[in-house]
Amino acid sequence: MNSTQGMLAPQISVGNAPVAFNEFLNRPGAVGADQAVDAGVAAHYGDPLDEQRALAAGTAIVDLSHRAVITISGPDRLSWINSLTSQSVAGLAPGESSETLLLNMTGRIDYAVRLFDDGTDLWLLMERNEVAGLLTWLGSMQFALRVELMDRSIEFATIGTLGQPTLPVTAPHGLPVVWRDRWMSVGPGGFQYAKATRHPAAGWTYSEVLVPRSALAGIVASDIPVAGLDALEALRIAAWRPHFSSEVDEKTIPHELDWLRTAVHLNKGGYRGQQTVAKVHNIGHPPRRLVMLYPEDAHSADKHSVRPARGDEVVAPNKDGADQIVGRVTSVARHFELGTVALAVIKRGTDPTAELLVRTAGCDIPARQVVIVPPDAGAAATVTVSRLPRRG
Repeated sequence: MNSTQGMLAPQISVGNAPVAFNEFLNRPGAVGADQAVDAGVAAHYGDPLDEQRALAAGTAIVDLSHRAVITISGPDRLSWINSLTSQSVAGLAPGESSETLLLNMTGRIDYAVRLFDDGTDLWLLMERNEVAGLLTWLGSMQFALRVELMDRSIEFATIGTLGQPTLPVTAPHGLPVVWRDRWMSVGPGGFQYAKATRHPAAGWTYSEVLVPRSALAGIVASDIPVAGLDALEALRIAAWRPHFSSEVDEKTIPHELDWLRTAVHLNKGGYRGQQTVAKVHNIGHPPRRLVMLYPEDAHSADKHSVRPARGDEVVAPNKDGADQIVGRVTSVARHFELGTVALAVIKRGTDPTAELLVRTAGCDIPARQVVIVPPDAGAAATVTVSRLPRRG
């Protein structure tokens, strides 16, 4: 990571438009995020663990102004998105939040979108690396429908929080645009594979607030505590919450990440990829599964502390005792209570009781796995065969 304290960062693009320098990066101690998808925001401001405590307590905010914002207006906006994606949103009420996935024909995830309707516009919040492709694809599917697409990223910025800070929330049609994450519980028509007695998302009060970009300087100058992206990542991982830019690759289906909880309505059909969703859930098993890892503290040969990184190989012993690559780390962070935590996507058949190894920086780090999606996930259909009564 590179410190940006006291210097102007280069102009970045959000959505399809360039955006001026982000004022949050001028705060004392600001250190820019090192992942390309997160360029332009701070990973932390000098004390990641204290920032994380404040964020978990609901007092701090996270700058997510690098995220993209799209609006869809017109009377057909909800029925149109409902026909294209995995969630049932045709009846989304003004002020209600949801999330949905756009799948390809084989059920793989192409886009993940957070939705909020204000009665006039449907607001789509997403990663900036999604927006160009999504706008192009949606534009090709408009036909004669009464919908209008607009990239609003240059006008509005996203702020993340687990509390209710006082912010200049945008409300162009009378309703404040605040997307509230439903990950705390299984949504209508959803399904949870995780078998935890108490799901760690029970306390996940996360929301994303839209503010005018012109208001960012005032927010920075206020006394609202600010946390970096690292703090949000640690809390997200601890809540087993999948994230498009981290957990999704070209082969990902929703079942592998337990994303049927909130982003898929199993009683809704007619969208692209729906056959795969139904088939895997009812009679099959997802080929991979999400796990949480607790890597041990480790040191390299030159005595430096080593921590896993996104993309590292996850290794398990096979039946012959030899090492076998079973997956990859997708997210890593330092949690203020749990220590180093990670999410990984591994092969379904990997022994759920096995201690795994994370191969990083020339060494193997032992990592205890916590099962999120179990190996027997899927095959949920139950068929009852009734014996017909005899005649005569």
